[in-house]
Amino acid sequence: MQIHLIKSKIHRVTVTGADLNYIGSITIDEDLMDAAGILEGEKIQVVNNSNGERLETYAIPGDRGSGEITLNGAAARKVSPGDILILMAYAIMTPEEAKTFKPKLVFPNEKNLLN
Repeated sequence: MQIHLIKSKIHRVTVTGADLNYIGSITIDEDLMDAAGILEGEKIQVVNNSNGERLETYAIPGDRGSGEITLNGAAARKVSPGDILILMAYAIMTPEEAKTFKPKLVFPNEKNLLN
């Protein structure tokens, strides 16, 4: 048997942009992606604390140190700049692996930067 387990979480980032005309995805400051162990193209769950929306998309790296969090494509309709998000990625593993696995939890500051 295999189970889904939280692998990475970027807790309480602020939306900096929403680009409806982009092909899709979420642009995340590459420093945050590295800290959370999120890879380019990885599936991401987005939870909007400001309006209750939840969606899934994939991550693309933004400029390092920019604090960028931009929802692209149709997902741009689910956020507004200034909204507070939680970003999560999951892994599939055996229950035995899950017992010792430690997720990467990232808590950026109010400017979406690492402290």
